[in-house]
Amino acid sequence: MNLMLDGRVARLTIRRAEKLNALDAAMLDALVPLCRQIERSDAAVVILTGEGDRAFCAGGDIAAWSEDSPTAFGRHWVRDGHVALDALARLRQPVIAVLNGDAFGGGLELAACADYRIAEAHARIGQPETGLGIIPGWSGTQRAVRRFGAQVVRRMTVFGEVYTADEARHLGLVDVVTPKGEGASAAIELAQRVLPRSPRATELTKMLINAAEGEDRERVLESLAGSLAAASDDLTEGLAAFREKRKPRFPGKDTP
Repeated sequence: MNLMLDGRVARLTIRRAEKLNALDAAMLDALVPLCRQIERSDAAVVILTGEGDRAFCAGGDIAAWSEDSPTAFGRHWVRDGHVALDALARLRQPVIAVLNGDAFGGGLELAACADYRIAEAHARIGQPETGLGIIPGWSGTQRAVRRFGAQVVRRMTVFGEVYTADEARHLGLVDVVTPKGEGASAAIELAQRVLPRSPRATELTKMLINAAEGEDRERVLESLAGSLAAASDDLTEGLAAFREKRKPRFPGKDTP
């Protein structure tokens, strides 16, 4: 994984082209601190893409988990994947995914974390896990259903359908299709439409939409409520009373 902060645009690239950008354990581990870095940066929008032009992400690297015991598979591979992808899906900034090639299995689960998906015309999209005797384990039956609908996920996972970029657009899996090699420029153009907007209002709106989808609802509610509490004179008085070792006299007013 590679992160480049370019002004107010963060560019996150999956860099493993020789393996079709398949994810291994080290890449999952790297994604969490990179998301934390993005979260705390001045970036207003994130562009996610894969290295090369063959694959956005071919999913989880089979070699990375196929020798695991069932316990290790569930405890580490699946759980660590959830932690990593949840960090991406719950970024405060809008995320634009550029599917510059195939997005299969975990690659589609990764793309599902984005707020907007641009597919280049040669990209194919599917969830082949059941053909290997395993399930889509990184929210491919949960977040993917919330964002794409149960039937399209059922068609991919149970019946093995694989879609072209155009088919994926008609099904709502991606938002826009561009010619091969033009996804990045389309993402930059889209990012430029985000930048003039209020960063705080955009962040809050994304949080509310996520909560409506059932994405991180508890943290969203407590974050919003915590911000309101922190903006009141009650907090100022409470902290002062704590430092002065006296009972607080809460005014119950917002800080101007």
